Amino acid sequence: MGNARLKAARIAAGYRSQQALADALSRIGPPVGVRQVRRWESDTPPLPHADLARSLVQLLGQPLQALGFPAPAEGPGPRPADAPLAVMRSAVRTQASPTQQPATAAADYGAVTASHRRLYWSVAPAVLHPSVTAHASLGWALLPETAGATRRGLARALAETCLLAGRVEFFDLREPDQAADTYVRALQAAGEADDPLLGAAVLAHMAFIPGWVGDRDAAAERMTAARTYARRGPASAGLLAWLDAVEAECETRCGHTRTALHLIGHAEDVFAAGGEHPADPAWLDWFSPVRLAAFKGNVQLKAGHYPQARATLLGVLEDLPADADKQRTVVLGDLAAVEAAAGRPDEACDYAARALDQLDATWYATGMERVREVRRALAPWQHEQCVRDLDERLYGWGTTLSALAR
Repeated sequence: MGNARLKAARIAAGYRSQQALADALSRIGPPVGVRQVRRWESDTPPLPHADLARSLVQLLGQPLQALGFPAPAEGPGPRPADAPLAVMRSAVRTQASPTQQPATAAADYGAVTASHRRLYWSVAPAVLHPSVTAHASLGWALLPETAGATRRGLARALAETCLLAGRVEFFDLREPDQAADTYVRALQAAGEADDPLLGAAVLAHMAFIPGWVGDRDAAAERMTAARTYARRGPASAGLLAWLDAVEAECETRCGHTRTALHLIGHAEDVFAAGGEHPADPAWLDWFSPVRLAAFKGNVQLKAGHYPQARATLLGVLEDLPADADKQRTVVLGDLAAVEAAAGRPDEACDYAARALDQLDATWYATGMERVREVRRALAPWQHEQCVRDLDERLYGWGTTLSALAR
């Protein structure tokens, strides 16, 4: 399997080949050949010379131990105090450990990971996030103390834990830079587990980051990597359809709604032929046919197909499960946007107010973004009483302070 941590960090940084990394390192420091990079990505990577080590750390943004290299004889380097999940980084050690964890360690660690997965839907993100990141730190500390199947099982649960931490950071707390760093940790752990499907899920989440800001090329490159990993699966129908939905979201935000609608249609076909694929992995609990319909309604909205978007989103609102509070705020926000675009401010304000009611119970930064977009669209009616009433809700003490604090 080689040095999965360095390989994952290389891919996450955009260097698709060992030659690309060698070329980039040579531009900022001493010349590096592809044979040297190949040795670094081997099962027993040699510790780079000091000047090359500085170039690696500068280029990939991680300390040497996090890149899979042995600790130097004088001990590990200083931990970056301001880096996200710094404890996780510093916990990665490749030297021999005096402790060997029992075979039950992977299952025990994974049980907590599964609990966090379920708690994500009901626990406030600011409360859940510290617990998840602490669990990730524990996983990185335990990993060198395991071997064989126990190590792979622990790494798999650790990858899911890091992925969950990144999702909270990106979707709930709106910290994309921190999420990007955390997703690299998740990809490294998935590499340790040799789990290509988890790798595909992480890479697709990484595509959201450039896609959200309209960087189509960067999003497309990460989606290509995600689909490559998924082919190594075999992947479930749900995972393949979700990859289409993620790409559709990125294409929509980059202004390519026709391409996005084609991707949504393909995802619907994949779900229809679901019997040809294996079952969804347990961690794919954020996607289903009704959530695909929510993606579709948003694309129809952005494409200007308002009657179709209204019909799709109303169907989603009716079919969402009772525990889908976060998704419900997004759907309500999109319905409000449909009514604002149709020139119906009263109806738009009603849906926006319902979204705010839901946000009072379950905070979701992505849902609040939808409401704010609606309020901007309601500017032509800002003197109407319904809009003023919405402003009273949107800019109340509790809502304003909560939004700013998060």
